[in-house]
Amino acid sequence: MSTPLDRLSLRGMRFDCIVGLFDFERNTPQPVELDVTLHFDTRAAAKHGKLTSTVDYSRLLGELRFILVAGRFRLLESAAEAVAAWLLAPPSQDAIRPQVEKVDVCLSKLVALSGAAVPTLEIHRTRADFQLTTETKHFGYVDIIFETRECGVYRERIYPKTVLPTHVHHHLDESELVLGDGLLLQGQPAVPGVAHTWPRGFPHRYENVTDVEQSFLCIDRPAFIPTDEVEVDVPVEKLTRTEPVRFF
Repeated sequence: MSTPLDRLSLRGMRFDCIVGLFDFERNTPQPVELDVTLHFDTRAAAKHGKLTSTVDYSRLLGELRFILVAGRFRLLESAAEAVAAWLLAPPSQDAIRPQVEKVDVCLSKLVALSGAAVPTLEIHRTRADFQLTTETKHFGYVDIIFETRECGVYRERIYPKTVLPTHVHHHLDESELVLGDGLLLQGQPAVPGVAHTWPRGFPHRYENVTDVEQSFLCIDRPAFIPTDEVEVDVPVEKLTRTEPVRFF
């Protein structure tokens, strides 16, 4: 009989985000509450005392807030599934942590029914519930974490000493959260935990200057359109950034 996995929970996370189908919900952020429980083996962390042997819950809090804020999901079901998919994704080389085997996600819309009741969804997922699709690109890999027609959640991993060329999108908006600490964004160092949103037509560029794969979390609205990534010839010194938002 196998030993039950350890459980790490983050409870009572509250974010203001767009979630809902109706016009008033699409235009005004509303408070949601998120609880997650991660099932994994914590014995290596207990023995060696290394943060990379466990889950950095301060960082995780920021990653989950980014997904819910940038995703602008239409249904609680989509938002919760995206959260679960991210928690169960394999770790990347630049953000080492244990592999999570199972997750419990509980998501509530606190004011959706004007206090008459609190709609709450609970889901339970395992690694076997998700078949991660990874696409090979000239700059590295794209992990497709979760997709609906309206929104896609992706992790983009850039090869060492490689450039993701300057490009624009004409039909989608894009938000990107830097995960690794070895990327240049628009030719300048990018800070892990900081996100930028790129409006349609806004040129942006990444470069991995390290010997280790570097990544960022990307949310597209609508989901990624392959023909809508258009390379443009803009000198690096002419590139600017949108307003940064820190998530962790």
